[in-house]
Amino acid sequence: MDKYLDLFFRSFGDYWHYLKGEIMSPSWHNYFYWLIGVSLFFWLLEVVIPWRKKQKVVRRDFWLDGFYMFFNFFLFSLIGYNAVSNVFVELFNDFLALFGITNVVALHVQAFPLWGQLLLMLVIRDFIHYNVHRLLHRVPVLWEFHKVHHSVQEMGFAAHLRYHWMENIVYRFLEYLPLAMIGFGIQDFFIIHIFTLAVGHFNHSNISIPLGPLKYIFNNPQMHIWHHAKALPEGRRFGVNFGLTLSIWDYLFKTDYIPNTGRDIPLGFDDVESFPEGFLEQQAYPWIQKKTDSAEEKAQ
Repeated sequence: MDKYLDLFFRSFGDYWHYLKGEIMSPSWHNYFYWLIGVSLFFWLLEVVIPWRKKQKVVRRDFWLDGFYMFFNFFLFSLIGYNAVSNVFVELFNDFLALFGITNVVALHVQAFPLWGQLLLMLVIRDFIHYNVHRLLHRVPVLWEFHKVHHSVQEMGFAAHLRYHWMENIVYRFLEYLPLAMIGFGIQDFFIIHIFTLAVGHFNHSNISIPLGPLKYIFNNPQMHIWHHAKALPEGRRFGVNFGLTLSIWDYLFKTDYIPNTGRDIPLGFDDVESFPEGFLEQQAYPWIQKKTDSAEEKAQ
């Protein structure tokens, strides 16, 4: 037990030093300034070539979404996620050791050329995320958390990282073992993380840049806007267009839906107007809603 407690508390200091280094020592391998740079790039595009021209540059909830970006990318790890995840990994490895398993790697990707490693990680990771994303829409408890992301009513680049912190836990928990078995660590390959960050910002941006045939491979604003549509098509009550970085999964598994440009469609979900508007209220909403639903079920 002492080993896990020591790891837990040491992780706070380790992550604080990492984050301080990110901010105080700019470099090409620095997530903090890449997040700022990518965000400013897509905001500039929204200013210069806006898709919805009547939408304000500083749209509704712009600053709230900006806070979400830094909270989900950095602050959540600082206040506990990094420590908890480190302890979980250590516990999991110790559990496997009880059965004589010291390594879960089934495919040693280090033998692949760098481009092959990058491509394989992008495809596998995105396929996992596509399926996790579908779960967030199909499982009622998870949907209550995912509502935070879908509460966006005016779309812009910063909406990309507007989501409840529980989504970090769900995604990382379900992707950990598959990626570990292929020899990938969650933090491996800086370039993949920056690329998916950029595509995610692009998907949510108020811009229209035709991709031509590449639209069948990469997600884009004209596809993703329908994922956020308030009114779902008949027979698609759990949603459409679930791909995060790659759109190919939606075309392969018939979850694609782009009836028109979707430029001015209402966004959100039923009763989105009554959804909490503040950050803390949005974090508390799923837990309060769960208690309310439980109370109603007991009353019946």
